Amino acid sequence: MLARLILWFGLSLFLVGCGAPSVWAPDDAVRAAAYRDPAAPSLTLITVINNRSGDGAHSALLVNASQRVLFDPAGSWYHSRAPERNDVFYGMTPRMVEIYTDYHARETHHVVMQTLLVSPETAQEVLRRVETYGAVSQALCARSVSSILRGLPGLEGLGGTPLPLRLMRKFDRLPNVQTTKIFDDDPADHSAKLAPVVMRGQ
Repeated sequence: MLARLILWFGLSLFLVGCGAPSVWAPDDAVRAAAYRDPAAPSLTLITVINNRSGDGAHSALLVNASQRVLFDPAGSWYHSRAPERNDVFYGMTPRMVEIYTDYHARETHHVVMQTLLVSPETAQEVLRRVETYGAVSQALCARSVSSILRGLPGLEGLGGTPLPLRLMRKFDRLPNVQTTKIFDDDPADHSAKLAPVVMRGQ
């Protein structure tokens, strides 16, 4: 166990040292895409689960604050109508959220969405944190999400973890979490569901 922890720590340092490519959509694209959802302020932890092994494959965070954004650290999804700035996607309308979950749910994986209502102040603080966190290196998705949530009111016991499944289980223990699971029998190769991004990387 100790050897595994040392290996993981070393790998994490290596990946952080390598950094992640920066993606920065233009101001006008971000402003034009901004979407304010009428629902109450909330945080939705999104976990992609491998149907064969039961392991967590990815963590992301949907933030409903003054606008709704998706923090998708080191993710592979993108869309022409969701401009990105360093793993933060803007314009997350209900349809765009559906497109995102449909991309991940397939014959090999399903999606778990856990929604927690929070105060407007907490939602806005999370929005600030995801926008300033920076691009995330591969394999650090759960680590980055748990770091962003650490210390927030009502989430003090969440702690940090590099494992998506462990983060999902910790989040599930928070009071009044609403859980939705999404299954789909689409083929494992889901690359065809990606919509090309105009000016991606600017």
